[in-house]
Amino acid sequence: MSVRVVTDSTANIPSEERERRGITVIPLSIALEGTMYVEGDADDAFYKALETSKTFPSSSQPSVAAFADVFMEAAEAGDEVTGVFISSRMSGTYSTALMARDLVHETHPDARIEIVDSGSNCMEEGFAVFAATEAAAAGASASEAAQAAVEMTAHTRFLFVPETLEYLRRGGRIGSASALLGTLLQIRPVLTVVDGETDVFARVRTRKKAVAEIIAAFEKDIAQKGLGGACVHHIADVAAGQALAEMVEAAIGEAVPVVGIGPVVGGHVGPGTVGVVYHTIGVMDKRHSGKASA
Repeated sequence: MSVRVVTDSTANIPSEERERRGITVIPLSIALEGTMYVEGDADDAFYKALETSKTFPSSSQPSVAAFADVFMEAAEAGDEVTGVFISSRMSGTYSTALMARDLVHETHPDARIEIVDSGSNCMEEGFAVFAATEAAAAGASASEAAQAAVEMTAHTRFLFVPETLEYLRRGGRIGSASALLGTLLQIRPVLTVVDGETDVFARVRTRKKAVAEIIAAFEKDIAQKGLGGACVHHIADVAAGQALAEMVEAAIGEAVPVVGIGPVVGGHVGPGTVGVVYHTIGVMDKRHSGKASA
């Protein structure tokens, strides 16, 4: 018997890490102008289409059957499952996973399937997945691996700056008043995730200052809490991601992975976005922010 760790594609875990850690990924999909894109299969094609599209993309969570098939296979093999999924306030994926677990329990009542709400997405979700895999590799049960994932969520922070707030506004992921304020006053917010939802971490005047704010917050956090790991994200802008990674590397003296964000999150936040996800040794105060304008 072993513990299988399952997540969804919005964690954006690099393929080499998925393979090395034995992580099963269930993909979400996104539709744009009548074409459905399965996340991870045609990401470049989606972003190319988004460049000229005048419509807003619509994402779709996996079906109950997609989850149930994975859970059932594990149950029939005598394995346990720990599933770590995108914030339940951002997607119905978590709820669908719960329904699939209940469906499997109808025929396999003793199947051990633990479902975790990561409270975020991208590699903030991914670091929780890693915590589960590391616990499982050390001999933990599914329940213990789930506890490790939940514990990791108290140690992470995701800071990012979008190129524009229009995608978030149109997708309903941030209040329209904040989008209007940014348009009129040229405010560039540094955004984060708190309690499963997008929130404002700081407000500055330019993108350059927003990136500087991200680095300053990162340096302060790791000075106070210690660094466990970090990752730089970008949405369809490799050069911007690499530039931010160089700043992060200068701060810590070591290289960090640069990971593109897939269409499901990227289509709702917008191309040109860059950010950093990191976890600390000490517990993070996610509500701490420097919200003053600069």
